[in-house]
Amino acid sequence: MSTMPTQQNVAELIQLKLEAFERLQDEFEASFQFVQDVHGQKRFSSFPVVDAIRYLHARWICECKGRLLSVAKTVKEYDGERCLEILRLWQREDTASAVDFLHHKLDMLPLAEITRQYHEARSLQHNDGLAQRLAHGRMVLLNRGINLMLALDAIFALPEEELFREVRAACERYGHRPEQIDQQLEGMNSPLYSYVPNQVLAQRNMTVMNKLGVNVTFRPSDLPGNRSWRVVAPIEPLSPYAEHVVEGYQELVAPTHNNIKNERFVDRPERSDEGTV
Repeated sequence: MSTMPTQQNVAELIQLKLEAFERLQDEFEASFQFVQDVHGQKRFSSFPVVDAIRYLHARWICECKGRLLSVAKTVKEYDGERCLEILRLWQREDTASAVDFLHHKLDMLPLAEITRQYHEARSLQHNDGLAQRLAHGRMVLLNRGINLMLALDAIFALPEEELFREVRAACERYGHRPEQIDQQLEGMNSPLYSYVPNQVLAQRNMTVMNKLGVNVTFRPSDLPGNRSWRVVAPIEPLSPYAEHVVEGYQELVAPTHNNIKNERFVDRPERSDEGTV
């Protein structure tokens, strides 16, 4: 007996995915924005333990969205299942795993190389916005590094007994008690979170991410014309797509079609080898 899903089964699964995402959408949008902020779009003044838990929770929510809408794994890895495992381990008093994950995700600071590229771009003086864009990117990376240090400072400053109390309280707040994590990990392996490429899911994903992209890149330095030459705002009307004018080309005219000058003429008859027109 064939185990291949029928078109009806696939259609029902797509509908279930859309309904599940509808319930998750508000939380996903807030989680996505928070992850972007932690990654350098914002410099936090403090980063308490509850925010570290929220960061792990937010990455899991983003992973749920990707699976519900069947986004290809090559697009973005949020390590949602790994985040759940870390939350479970942290409640078992394993802080090292959380520190290792935070350090791995946030300690990406090639500041020296970006500074070198920044000075090179300034010396070229093309006025294409590249230097400004590099300066902005360098500040984003610096914010990310500062957020990491604030998170680690909050974790290391607490006595372990108090730290674990805060971790368990925050996990309960975000719905990640150990028994809940078991259910969440099991749910991630259900058909609802399976990869089912579909046009409707792809369109839903594009609509949501286009909206969030506008929200994230609202700063003046992110807008067209203030970035590198690749996204400079157009200064003149663009030519039609794929148009190529052949030198010496003259468009054909006919008495009743495209006869701009209204010239009176008669087409020459075409004759066949038999002498007929």
